[in-house]
Amino acid sequence: MPALSTRYSKALVTGVSGGLGGAFADLLLREGVAVWGTARSQDRLAAFSGRDGFAPVVLDLAKAEQIESAYRGAAEQAGGGFDLVINNAGYGVFGVFATSPFSLWAEQISSALTGTAQLAHLAVQSMVARNRGCLVNVSSVAVEYPLPFMAGYNVVKAGLSALSESLIFELRGTAVSVIDFRPGDYQTSFNQSMYVTSAAIEPKPNTRLTRAWQTLEANLAAAPRPAQAAADLKRALLRGRSGTVYSGGFFQVKLAPLFSRLAPSSLRRAIAARYFGAA
Repeated sequence: MPALSTRYSKALVTGVSGGLGGAFADLLLREGVAVWGTARSQDRLAAFSGRDGFAPVVLDLAKAEQIESAYRGAAEQAGGGFDLVINNAGYGVFGVFATSPFSLWAEQISSALTGTAQLAHLAVQSMVARNRGCLVNVSSVAVEYPLPFMAGYNVVKAGLSALSESLIFELRGTAVSVIDFRPGDYQTSFNQSMYVTSAAIEPKPNTRLTRAWQTLEANLAAAPRPAQAAADLKRALLRGRSGTVYSGGFFQVKLAPLFSRLAPSSLRRAIAARYFGAA
């Protein structure tokens, strides 16, 4: 398999402080691609400090005024733009939608969806002007199978997939490709860094909430390592085509999408409820 540097020379990757973003950045660097990696603060970029080909970018998607200046500054350092932009940054909020402050959900959607869309807008403008490049939006299999008690996360990921699909249509006939990358569960610190709302600790035990959290944690503990997601993305990038790419365990990558297309929505909901202990 050829190195990614045969097709891409400069990449911007958001959310490289750990998990999938860190795995993507690490692979690109090992493949000879120069990487501008973002995180919310300088100290969260320490893992890549001193790596040849890595340039740190402080970018908090919750700060709209920072997005354009950070992107344009990095693009200028890169000599005018990027061959590859991977929108990976995001976070989870776990809690009951109705009893948690709406500001939590609004902030999550504003940063992870609206902020990411703004960054995609800047990237695509540059790619279209140069008639080359690839945009990767990291969504999730939660697009088909929304995670319980994670309403904001589900909205963000569904929105990113819709954005990717829109851009795939709009960019037909150009040399700019768009990948809707949908990972399943991976062994990352996602659950440890997730914001769990105070509503999760309710005056009386919420067994559905507890069971859902236990299932989520068990799934992550048994999931593949992030390096697999990076390898799956590499194969997709080398193909150089727009489309949807699934990544993860066999059930989530092969069976779940097929079941989603063939099974009635009522059956899918019933199975999900039982699986997460909410039946």
